[in-house]
Amino acid sequence: MELSSLLAPDLVKVPLSARTKDAAIAELLDFLVEKGRLPAAGREDALKAVMERERSLSTGMEHGVAIPHGATAAAAELTGVLGLSKEGIEFATLDGKPAHLLVCLLLPVPRAARHVRTLAGIARLLGSETLRGRLLAATTADEAMTLIRAEEASEALE
Repeated sequence: MELSSLLAPDLVKVPLSARTKDAAIAELLDFLVEKGRLPAAGREDALKAVMERERSLSTGMEHGVAIPHGATAAAAELTGVLGLSKEGIEFATLDGKPAHLLVCLLLPVPRAARHVRTLAGIARLLGSETLRGRLLAATTADEAMTLIRAEEASEALE
């Protein structure tokens, strides 16, 4: 599944105001609740699932990317949100650099294992230095989505 299929402009938080990993994850989940994509009653379960995953192994990748995720009964379907942080957030990344691009995913419990390819695809897409730079320069959610769609389209042509 492509990132653009998971996201819509209303699921891109520009900018993230959080300065810590825990606060960023909470902010992204609150954003999902605000947008009606996560039931308020399921927020704590979703937060617990993502934080447990982070405690077992950080989802901080390299090059300013983090993909916090967790399997939760609060998610009826794969749900994602993108947060952009110009300042960066300490996220225990593989290269020790702050995370600027955070894709938080909530995986439905019965089908969580099926989404490994989705996680890999997002990591591959955000592996593009050009895309990362353009996303960090984006000032609106619409602009970020246009950039993501264009990158996915160019990958499909390769």
